[in-house]
Amino acid sequence: MDQIKIGGFIAECRKKANLTQMQLAEKLNITDRAVSKWETGKAMPDTSIMIELCDILKISVNELLCGEKNIMENNEQKNQQLLLDMAKELEKKTKTIWRSMWVIMIISIIGLLGGICVAAFLIPEGVWQLVIILAITVLFLIPCFFALKLEVSVGAYKCKNCGHEIVPTYKEALNAMHRGTTRYLKCPNCNKRTWCKKILKKRGEY
Repeated sequence: MDQIKIGGFIAECRKKANLTQMQLAEKLNITDRAVSKWETGKAMPDTSIMIELCDILKISVNELLCGEKNIMENNEQKNQQLLLDMAKELEKKTKTIWRSMWVIMIISIIGLLGGICVAAFLIPEGVWQLVIILAITVLFLIPCFFALKLEVSVGAYKCKNCGHEIVPTYKEALNAMHRGTTRYLKCPNCNKRTWCKKILKKRGEY
């Protein structure tokens, strides 16, 4: 063990805890001279007070004996926080995409119905009326295809039969019968076609 390193670490932790040598000594019922010897590397804390010392300085016994904060422990905490932040960001993006999909669908349907009504009442019956209605239908159905792409890009579809989570291709979702966001898909797990309900979180996502 490097007593000089350990002593410097004790001094650093003591100062972070806003304690003087005297105050630390009083908490441990020892003399400030003993604390001074630790910090200069001339002596080591007695094993009988080591745990209490670590509690006061908010460090582990392993960190005390190493003379430094546990780097692996810090990295693990940072990685866990990073994963949590990434999960939150993914959830936020998923919700944004999902809302965008519904906005596009609603606006397209309203526009389609409104356009057809205008064409039906304001344009005289005949070929031109039919052409305009068809053009309006195509114009407002295009965003629906984009909305479907957004729908497929997030989450999964849960098989009603076995509970398996299906992530279909755009073509598979497009060709499947549907009721809203529930689609009639073939499950690769049980090989049966069922009405699969859309879920926003796939297995393994937090």
